[in-house]
Parts: sequence; C-alpha cells; structure tokens
Amino acid sequence: MPPSPSALRLGQRDRRHAALPAGTPDGGAGPRASMTLPAPWDAEQQLEEMMELRAQNLPWLEVTQSYTILRELGSGSYGHVLLAVHQRQARPMALKFIEKRDTELRDFLSEYCISLSLAAHPCIASALGIAFQTEHHYVFAQELAPARDLFALLQPQVGFGIAELQVKRCALQLASALEFMGAKGLVHRDVKPENVLLLDLECRRVKLTDFGLSCPRGTAIEALPENLPYTAPELCRLGPSARLPAQPSLDAWALGVLLFCVLTGFFPWHTAADRHYRDFERWHRSPRVRPCPPHWGRFTYEAREMLRGLLAPDPIQRSPAGVAMAHVKCPWLEPEEPGAARAHRTLAGEGVGNKSTILTLTAGSFLHHTRAMGPRSDPWPIPAPPSLHSSHRPQPPWTF
Repeated sequence: MPPSPSALRLGQRDRRHAALPAGTPDGGAGPRASMTLPAPWDAEQQLEEMMELRAQNLPWLEVTQSYTILRELGSGSYGHVLLAVHQRQARPMALKFIEKRDTELRDFLSEYCISLSLAAHPCIASALGIAFQTEHHYVFAQELAPARDLFALLQPQVGFGIAELQVKRCALQLASALEFMGAKGLVHRDVKPENVLLLDLECRRVKLTDFGLSCPRGTAIEALPENLPYTAPELCRLGPSARLPAQPSLDAWALGVLLFCVLTGFFPWHTAADRHYRDFERWHRSPRVRPCPPHWGRFTYEAREMLRGLLAPDPIQRSPAGVAMAHVKCPWLEPEEPGAARAHRTLAGEGVGNKSTILTLTAGSFLHHTRAMGPRSDPWPIPAPPSLHSSHRPQPPWTF
C-alpha cells in the first residue's frame, strides 16, 4: 500500500527534489526570467500537496479487467507505453507503465502530478487523471499522439533535417510550452525530439511530453550519468558529487540543440566539452572577429543569432526559450536550401509570431529538402531511432 502523507513529507525526499536554500547562486536565466517566475518554493509546495493527495488515492488494479491492450507505442529504461482502450468507456489512450523495481513511488507521483498540473496547455501532452498501480508497475494514462514523435521524422545517419516550415511550427509550440512551465516554476530537463509528440506529420500540432526528470525551479540536481548533446555546459562541468539549482536556462539550451538538430539532421557537438563545442564557444565569444564554425554556415544571420542566444555558454546570458517566437518570420536557412524562402513567405503570410496563431498554422504542403549531395563532414549524425518505424505488438504474456 502507498505510504502515509507524513512518510512522503518527512524523509523520502530524494536528491532530485532537494531545493537549495534561498539566495544560493543559481546561474539562472537572467533578469527577465527571475522577474516573471514564481519563487521555487511555491511550485515545490504545490507539487508536494498534489503528491500527498495522490498517494492516498492510488488504487491497485488488474489491468486486463479494465483495459484492452492493443500494441506497444514505445519503450525505454523506464518501462513501456502501451495503446489501450478502456473497456467500459471505449476510450483509447496511452498507458505508461513504469517499473516499480527501478522507480520510487515518490518519483512516479512527481512525474504524474507535474503532468496533471501542465495539462491545460495545448502544446503539452495531457495526463488524463487516471493513475493506478499493479504488482510490478506504476501506471498513468495520457492522450494519444497518432503521428509518433519528432525524432521519427529525421532521416537517421543521413544528416538531413526536416522542412524549415515544420521546424518553425515546432519552435513556436515548444517555446510556448516551456514558457508555460517556467511561469509555473517548473523545469523540464529532458527536452529532445524523442519527447516531442506529433499529432500530424506536418507539425501543426506538437506536444511536449515525458516529465520524469522535471522538477521545481531551484531544485538541487546532479549531472546525469552520461552527458548528451542536449546537456548544458554548466551541468557537464559538475563534479561527481556536485549539484546546481535547476533553472529554465537548462531547457533553453536543450531547445537550441533540438532546433539545430531538426534543421540539419545532426548534432552540433557530442557534448558541451568536445572540439566542436570549443570551436563554437570561441566563435560565440567573438562573432565579429572569428568566422562561424563550418556547420553553422548554412544558417542565416537571424537564425545564428537566435541559436547563439539559446546556446550561450553562460546561463546568465542565455536567452529564454520564448526568444524563438520572435524569429520565426525570418528565414532560418540560406536561400540555396530548397524550400527555405518558400517556408519564410508562407509563415509571414500566416501571421506567425502572434502567440494566438500557434495552433492555426495551415500553410502549404509538406516540404521536402532536396539538398545537393556533396562531401559532408557533419560532426555527430543522429543515430537511427530504435523501433520507431515498426508497429510491433507487446509480446504476451505481459506481467502487469
């Protein structure tokens, strides 16, 4: 049975949710963010209250008595996401099964309650208010994304991105979602193409998902076991036992890397410490003196300035995620990129840049890049997505 509320409140706080004292130097997102975001303890207190309530009302359930499992939608180290239909309501949904052996109840409740608290935003995957546990899993339900995820649109190992128009649609919606999270005092911490769900293949509707690492702003966090291209340099520099307070600037960095990836089809660097990153850092310090790194030459001046802001090595100087909204009316790729000018004209004609148009982009057909195939030396091709192009069903018997 779930622990009592007092047990959750006293002594089960893991290091991921240990807030630093007020006034700790935080390397945050700068004055604009600090003026608009609530104090960290506000978000933390609200999350604690939600978790305590849910801990008292997390039922045990036999899955097959209430749901018909149709197929697997995805899997990872956490467990599985399965397409299911509620037998009584005949309602399809995605059920996320999280392994109990690898997950504390507190961490499950945190992910679920954060998902619930963000469900009002149209660009964030909605939790459906259904959560339960089985012998081996914690489970909660969320809305379906019929077109898979953003990573599935990339051409693995080829080094081509997706159409500029689609990228700009994603940028508008993800920036809006991250601004919403920031206004609630939350940090996502895992922004990447795999965590952007598509409701259509043209990216008119996308949704940010997976809040397993999310936490209140100011939470003391450690570096992950492996530094990825999306990991901000301040996290890469952390020692084995060091921590820093989570800030929205971490999400702004990850959004910048994501936009680079989906525009080009490859990572700008392997980690924010390797040679490609150091080349970028030197250029970032002296953009008027040094030429931009070779792989940045395909971007227009406006796009480079946007990415320079999102990817500022110093988190205090880093632009907030919302800066992407101010740049969508400008071309992002040089004219020789097929479709770039056309995408710019289409977006300008739709009035993109107004937040009210985020969900009403109706322009044009699905654009395809047909770039000239010349010698390439892209630094870090995006690996092939595992099982994203298969619709394999779960192999019975499942142990729920």
